[in-house]
Amino acid sequence: MKRRTFIGTSAVATVGVLAYQTTNAQETKQDMGFKLKNNINHSVCHWCFADIPLEDFLIRLNELNIKAIDLMGPKEWPLLKKYNIHSAMCNGAEISLTEGFNDPKYHGTLIDNYTKMIPLVAAAGYTNLICFSGNRRGMDDETGLRNCVTALKKLMPLAEKHGVVLQMELFNQRNHPDYMGDTSAWGIELCKQIGSENFKLLFDIYHMQIQEGDIIQSIKDNHPYFGHYHTAGVPGRHEINETQELYYPAIMKAIMDTGYKGYVAQEFIPASKDKIQALKQGFLICDV
Repeated sequence: MKRRTFIGTSAVATVGVLAYQTTNAQETKQDMGFKLKNNINHSVCHWCFADIPLEDFLIRLNELNIKAIDLMGPKEWPLLKKYNIHSAMCNGAEISLTEGFNDPKYHGTLIDNYTKMIPLVAAAGYTNLICFSGNRRGMDDETGLRNCVTALKKLMPLAEKHGVVLQMELFNQRNHPDYMGDTSAWGIELCKQIGSENFKLLFDIYHMQIQEGDIIQSIKDNHPYFGHYHTAGVPGRHEINETQELYYPAIMKAIMDTGYKGYVAQEFIPASKDKIQALKQGFLICDV
């Protein structure tokens, strides 16, 4: 490399480093005013911030004193442990959102996957593992429910032995057409028929507001069956601020009043350019 070229590129690099350090220092200074009560155990889904590399994202969570993250599998766990971030909802045993426990043709694969994953979750010091109903594909809900019970009951002794809770996420039909687990009533009946504290519902507030509404009453009436919560704004799945129809402080108060001690994970897709600032606002809104 020519000396002149080297000097030029070195100068640019130095300016870049200084700019980064200045920006990082400004963000850290801003974070000093960010203080949570932590009556709610906060978590976040990284996929909504996927343009931020996971390690960089974990560093930011540490700076914000956020202790958990959702939807992480065994490949990510070592990095989480490096930054002392808890995996509040594990994944990696499912086939897909559409190929789930309601269809017997997937039972062999799913039972094998979850039989292998449950001990791994426990050994890593985690508790929750996500699962899905799958799509109807012409199947009636009663048959699908019965098929889910048949397969999931086979996994309950192992889950109970290892202290792992399988959590089936509920979705709305607008975003996930044909998904069977689309109402809290269907999911609650599934919980009742399985009859184990190691099977719960992941109550996604965004999805259930679109699908059935009456969120606070549903939480009050059915909280024993809800093992985890996700947030997002309605409409649009963006920030949970005043631009959308749900009032999250009241929802969080309702969750707290049930005695819930688990995690609430932000799962909104930021519309604003400053995604970390949007995330901080989401945490503060939920920090009742």
